[in-house]
Amino acid sequence: MNQLSQIYPFTLLIVTCFTIFSGCSSISYYHQAATGHLSLMMATEPVTDWLAAPDTPAPLKQKLQLSQQARRFARDQLKLPVGDAFTQYTELERPWVLVNLVAVPEFSLDPNQWCYPFIGCQAYRGYYAIEDARAEAEKFANQGYDIFIGGVTAYSTLGWFDDPLHTGFTRLSDARMVALMFHELAHQVVYIPEDTAFNESFATAVELEGLRLWLEKQGDTTGFEQALQRLNQRNQTLALVEQIAEQLRQLYEQAERLTDAEMRQRKADLFSQLREDYLELAAKWQEPGPFGETPGALNNANLALFRQYNQHVPAFRQLFRDSARQFDDFYQAVETLSALGPEQRDRRLKALNQRFDENL
Repeated sequence: MNQLSQIYPFTLLIVTCFTIFSGCSSISYYHQAATGHLSLMMATEPVTDWLAAPDTPAPLKQKLQLSQQARRFARDQLKLPVGDAFTQYTELERPWVLVNLVAVPEFSLDPNQWCYPFIGCQAYRGYYAIEDARAEAEKFANQGYDIFIGGVTAYSTLGWFDDPLHTGFTRLSDARMVALMFHELAHQVVYIPEDTAFNESFATAVELEGLRLWLEKQGDTTGFEQALQRLNQRNQTLALVEQIAEQLRQLYEQAERLTDAEMRQRKADLFSQLREDYLELAAKWQEPGPFGETPGALNNANLALFRQYNQHVPAFRQLFRDSARQFDDFYQAVETLSALGPEQRDRRLKALNQRFDENL
């Protein structure tokens, strides 16, 4: 998957771990989380300094100027809690800011959950050093888990820190950089522990509706259509993934009646079919889809992560329309929705999803 983002408030948790949970078993993980984020923050310099420096390359200056325009737009037009986010910038020597690890049992669709104080459980774990992620992945692989490690373009600390700009942003096209900024800022509006699908779908809806308004103000008549094309690619891929996921679920329910060898062969056949169907779809697209141009071997972990990020986007976009496209009213409606119990919230999202029509 590309342009992935995540919630990453673990720098707060290292303090919690030392001061409250003296027996914290994941102290090494929290340490790398804290030191990784703090190292990132220490390496930043004010955007104003980068803009004033005579040796800053002109293309970078253009991106940074654009980022500051987008910050003001997010604050004034999208009513997002900008604070001092994206006022600092740093160069990274890699295309990702950190990597995600997802681990899922061999015959299951339920990913391993890592749980933390205050923010609840998440189906992924972020690492600043890919070697650390690989070391943890090896432990799961030795237990027969399916593994996925993927680069993360950006993350949110939910307002605990002033998130910086970095080359993960500025390597993107102008429209995608602005959209990613809106996405990350949206995470500060509402966050439900243990509901990644809700959190990410909401932020994606803000990203899309914010980008639409931004491009209209810029007089850009094609940028939003390109964003919708990318969304359509994700939706088509999600439909394929859900079909295969249902077949895998039925297969995994037969674990007690089939041998491991039979299970593995049938599982491999289903993932092979998913790859073929995806490549057939992708051949019609103008740019690479969510799994890239030539996806490698797909597994339970790929599916688990992808499904979390794309489920409820149409529902939130419909709720935005129901809020007369007023961002303040929309955020209040989302807060009300977030206060519902999981089952009631899910029913409401499904009803909204069924009402959404892109052309209305």
